[in-house]
Amino acid sequence: MIIPQLSIFLENKSGRLTEVLEALGKENIRIIALSVADTSEFGILRLIVPDPDRARALLKEQHFTVNISEVISVRTPNEAQHYARLLRILSDLDISVEYTYGFPHGKEAVIVLRCSNNEEAVKALENKNIELLSAKDFKDF
Repeated sequence: MIIPQLSIFLENKSGRLTEVLEALGKENIRIIALSVADTSEFGILRLIVPDPDRARALLKEQHFTVNISEVISVRTPNEAQHYARLLRILSDLDISVEYTYGFPHGKEAVIVLRCSNNEEAVKALENKNIELLSAKDFKDF
């Protein structure tokens, strides 16, 4: 399934990440998954949260630049060969993975992927009986 992900652009300046997390914490917004990518001048904080619209509005009020993008989320056994299988399914169809990150969930792993064509990636994974997670699934995490 395709799910929403927050992307927050941060200056590479001490304390900016803390400010985002404190703002979300004050409003009791849970963070399900977090990833940070950086360059020399800025960083991109990527978050999966149960209520992305509420989180986005809150962060915009705090003058953060926030976008909601679409990603795919997959539940898989927490073993490298299962992750490799996901990637093989996509690469065999010339679907590129722009970025990915994951986190453990019990004895399994949840993998988040941004693909060059998310819709085709979802179809390909569903055709191979890969378990995709919906935004609703994350409400219970």
